[in-house]
This record gives sequence, C-alpha cells and structure tokens, in this order.
Amino acid sequence: MGADTFPWLKGHGTENDFILLPDPDGFVHGDLDDDLVRFLCDRHAGIGADGVLRVIEGAKQSYVEDGGDWFMDYRNADGSIGEMCGNGIRVFARYLAEAGLVGSKPVRVGTRAGVKEIVYNDDQTITADMGEPLIPGTEGIVVTANGHDWPAVHVDMGNPHAVAFVDDLADPGPFAEAPRWTPAEAYPNGVNIEFVTRQGPNEVSMRVHERGVGETRSCGTGTCAVAVAATLQAGQSAPTTYRVNVPGGAVTVSWRSDNHLTLTGPAVIHARGTFSRTWLP
Repeated sequence: MGADTFPWLKGHGTENDFILLPDPDGFVHGDLDDDLVRFLCDRHAGIGADGVLRVIEGAKQSYVEDGGDWFMDYRNADGSIGEMCGNGIRVFARYLAEAGLVGSKPVRVGTRAGVKEIVYNDDQTITADMGEPLIPGTEGIVVTANGHDWPAVHVDMGNPHAVAFVDDLADPGPFAEAPRWTPAEAYPNGVNIEFVTRQGPNEVSMRVHERGVGETRSCGTGTCAVAVAATLQAGQSAPTTYRVNVPGGAVTVSWRSDNHLTLTGPAVIHARGTFSRTWLP
C-alpha cells in the first residue's frame, strides 16, 4: 500500500467500539493527527467509533519510558489523548492474538497510565490488570445532569472518574447536554462521569458520559471506578468482586487484596479494510 493508504480494523468490548491502526514501527501515522482521528470516528462521514487505538511495538514508541511488549496509543473520538481504556485494551489484545503477534502470555501492553498485564482466558474473555486505583479526597464534588445534583466519588484509574449513585438510570436524562461538575477545578482536563444503581449484592448497573466522546455503551476504566465506589459505599474492602452491567453487556471487576483491579470481559474484531487519506475533507 502507498503512503496515502493504510489498513484499519474495528472491534468492540461490550459495544464500546474502536478503530485499530496497525503501525508496528510507529512511522506510518507519526504523531497521530487529530483531524484524522475525528474523521475516522465520525459515524456519518467516517468509519465510526468511540476512539482510535494505534498499535506500536513497545520498543519503537517514544511516548513513555516503558512501552511494554506492544504500546496502545489511545485517542478519544475528538482527537484528544486518552491515558487508558479498559475496553480498548481488551480489543487491542484480541487484535494481537488474531494477528499472531502474541509470543508469550501474559502480554505486557504499554499505555500512558503504565504497563498493563493481559491474560487470555479459556472462555474467550480477556482479563486486564488495571493497576491500583487512586482515591483522592472527594468531599464536595457534585455532578449535575437533567436538572439534578448528586454527590460523586472521585476514583482515578489512570484517567479521572466521578461516580454518582442514583435511584434510576433514567434520572440523568438523555445527556442532551454534557453533565457538569463542581468545583470546576476538581477536573481541569475533564472527567468521565458514571451514574450507578445497585442491582443486588456485588452487582451494579451504570451509564457513562466519557470526556471527549459523550455517552458510550461501556467504559472499562469506568466499570473499575464504579466497583471501587460501590465497595466503599457498602462499607466493604478488598478483596471484592462485582458484576458491572453496562448498556453493551456486562464485565467482572475484582479488587484484589494487593490493591490491584482486574477487568474481565469479551472483545471481538468485527471489521477491517483500507483507508485512503485522499478521502479526508
């Protein structure tokens, strides 16, 4: 293929969908162009996705000190950089396996939030070690949507989350406008906001509004943040395991006694093709 034409794949984890750009040497796309990302993710003019995952050999990237075996250069649909994506990393790992790029297991995937260890399970699910959550002080954080206010718990999974417990998942409304938060300085670079209801012991359901994207069918780091917040709200402590239901399916989040969170769920590759830069407006 010429320099103006490149391959792409598309996959999803619990219907959180991503475009993958194989770029093992890291020079096809250079410093991935924001306009290209926005166009690829456009569901009307482009391919359509919640974000883009560029696949680079860990030793050939220049973004972080340790790029793992393979580095996941993750961009939100608006072109902005994302530190980490729990559903995206499973889709990324599925691609590595199907492309025959997995030489040993577990696989170390580098991200801007550190190296994450990936395990392929016999039932075709994929488990990602999401690392340790950070739980800064959350006193006074309030999120607002559909004319309602809720106190929120701040959980950082390498990217920031504000988790609010609601009576009904319909309460935040259709997200015609992005939810807001106060104080504004709590999240100077934006925040992912999860709205959560309890379904029973160690089971919750959630909706999420992701920064740079909008409402998505699922958010992997968000499900981890929700499991942490639900554990704390219930007066529990690690180790705990939660089933987290999202509009696109369900995942399992375990908060281990070593303070690491693991995220287990499905991931599939469902489309592939080639793209020409001449199609860009």
